[in-house]
Amino acid sequence: MATSHGKKFIQIDVSIDTVCPWCFVGRHNLQKAMDTSKEKYDFEVRYHPFFLNTSAPKEGVKKSVYWKQKFGAKNSEHMESRMGQIFRSLGYEYDLNGLTGNSLDSHRLIQFAGKQGYDKQNLVVKELLINYFIEGKYIGDKQVLLDAAAKVGIEGASELLDDPMKGVKEVDDDLRKYSANISGVPYFVINGERHLSGGQPPEAFQVAFESVASGAI
Repeated sequence: MATSHGKKFIQIDVSIDTVCPWCFVGRHNLQKAMDTSKEKYDFEVRYHPFFLNTSAPKEGVKKSVYWKQKFGAKNSEHMESRMGQIFRSLGYEYDLNGLTGNSLDSHRLIQFAGKQGYDKQNLVVKELLINYFIEGKYIGDKQVLLDAAAKVGIEGASELLDDPMKGVKEVDDDLRKYSANISGVPYFVINGERHLSGGQPPEAFQVAFESVASGAI
């Protein structure tokens, strides 16, 4: 399919959890690949929810404590060191000092943003990931979510977040439609045909773009 600009149209569905470090890496590399390919393709990126831990506490716990409890001290230390190196390779410092916890409210906001345009949805996803992984902010904190919404121009976020049930059905529906049959994130579906998972390098996305654009799946 070609757009009015004569470029091939590429739609990308991305399942993420906002507390998943590989989702930060995957989103970053996807954006880099799209920036490199924007003269050839018009992109539409749509984000969908996934929950790494459905029982994560709403009040939040320290990231370092949570990872040690989940993986053990030695494995946790190795994972933290590895992610720190990966984030530095992208030009960021990986923050371990903030809280982690339930990500439902962030997914409610992301789905709500999508109704106001996928550009806004993309911007708020980027903002929330930077908030959580770089700035040490807790995305279960209502004010953090409101600040992110205001920064990217999402209207009605306060009314959404004031009601803990508002938007939950939409998140659940989207989860069942796009993320029910996957076991990990990030997960990318390009033009409904090409599937990629994990923190893929930009080159992998570029190959996928070329593949779906040419019909060579």
